[in-house]
Amino acid sequence: MPRCADVAVVGGGVVGCLIARHITERAPGSSVVLLDRETVGSGASRRSAGLHCPRGATERVRRMARYSQDYYDELKVRHPALPIHQVDLSVVATETSEPELREIYLDSARLTRTDDLPDGPPGIRRPANSQVFTCEGAQYADVYALVQALAHELRHVVTFREGVAVEAVDPDAHDTFGGDVVALRLSTGETLTARQVVVAPGPWLAAPAWRELVAPLGARIKKIIALHIDQSPADGHRTIVFHDEDSFLLPLRDRGHWLFSYTCQEWDVDPAATADGLSYDNAVEARESLRRHAPDLAEHAPSGRVFCDAYSVGGEPEVRALDTAGRVVFAGAANGSGYRLAPAIASDAVDLLRLPDPRPRPAQNRRSQP
Repeated sequence: MPRCADVAVVGGGVVGCLIARHITERAPGSSVVLLDRETVGSGASRRSAGLHCPRGATERVRRMARYSQDYYDELKVRHPALPIHQVDLSVVATETSEPELREIYLDSARLTRTDDLPDGPPGIRRPANSQVFTCEGAQYADVYALVQALAHELRHVVTFREGVAVEAVDPDAHDTFGGDVVALRLSTGETLTARQVVVAPGPWLAAPAWRELVAPLGARIKKIIALHIDQSPADGHRTIVFHDEDSFLLPLRDRGHWLFSYTCQEWDVDPAATADGLSYDNAVEARESLRRHAPDLAEHAPSGRVFCDAYSVGGEPEVRALDTAGRVVFAGAANGSGYRLAPAIASDAVDLLRLPDPRPRPAQNRRSQP
C-alpha cells in the first residue's frame, strides 16, 4: 500500500474517476491514489439524473460540453456495454427565447423548429406563445453504474482507498517530509504524501480537511430534486426540456419510469441532511412545477430523489489551484452538471498538474494478459 504518490485524487465520483483516467492516459506509469470516504460513486453520482444536453450558457461551458460529448461518444464506441444511452430531445420555450437558444446550444445539436408537440407521456401541455425545437446529441447515463465501470477499468493502474476519509490537507508538508509534497492525514491514522493533490469533493465543500482552502471560491450548496413518475416510457418518447423554467422530463427506459427534474431554490444545504429524503415542501413544490406542464402526471409521482451540488459564483465549473505553489487543485462546483461536464473538468484539472514523464507500470499493477 503506497505511502506516497505522484497524484492523490480526493473524491471518487464521476469527476474524480475521470481525473484519474486522464492522468493515467497522459502519463502512463504515474502513481495515482484515489480516496473516497465511501465506496466510489456513492455521493452525487449515485443520485444524478445523468442527462447530457449539448448546451452551455457561456462560451467556456459550451467548449466543455463539446469536449465532454465527444469524450463520452468515444468511450461508448470503445465500450458499447457502458450505461450511456442516446435519447431524442425536444426543447419547449417561449417565442422570445429563440435567440438565446440559438446561442447556448452547440452547432452540433442542429436545433430545429417544429410544429409538433414532443412525443412523450400523455397530457403534456404546450404553453401559450411557445415553440418546440428538436435537438441532436443528447444522452443520459446511469452515472453510478458508469463510475463502477470506470473504477473497474482503472484498478490495475490506480490505487483505490475506499472507505478512507481525508481528515487534513497540508500543502506545505515539505517542511516535515522533505521535498515538494502535500500531506494527507487519513481516517485510518496513516499519512499519505503526494507531489500533487486534486480535490474533487462534489457538494462536501465544508469538510474540515479543505474547508479553509475552498472558502475563497465562494461556492454554495443547492438542493437538487427530481420526481419519479410511475408511467413506463415507450419507444420513441423524447426527453422534453422546458427551457424557461429550467426543468425536464427524462424517459428512464432502463428503470421503467419517467423522471421530472425542476429547479429547487433551497440553498446552503448540508449534504448529510438530504439522507432524510424528500420533504413535504419539496414534494409539493415539485408537483406544482410538474402540474404546470403535465397535470395528470403529478398524480403519478409518489417518489423521487434528493441530493445537492456545489454551485459557483460565476455559473461555470471551478478548476483552479488552491495554494500558491499549485500543488493542490480544486475541480468541481459544476452547478448541477457534474456528469455532463465531467470529462472537460477532468481535462482542465489535469492541465494544471505537473505530471511525471511516462514510465512503465510496476509489474504487480499490470493487467493480466489472456
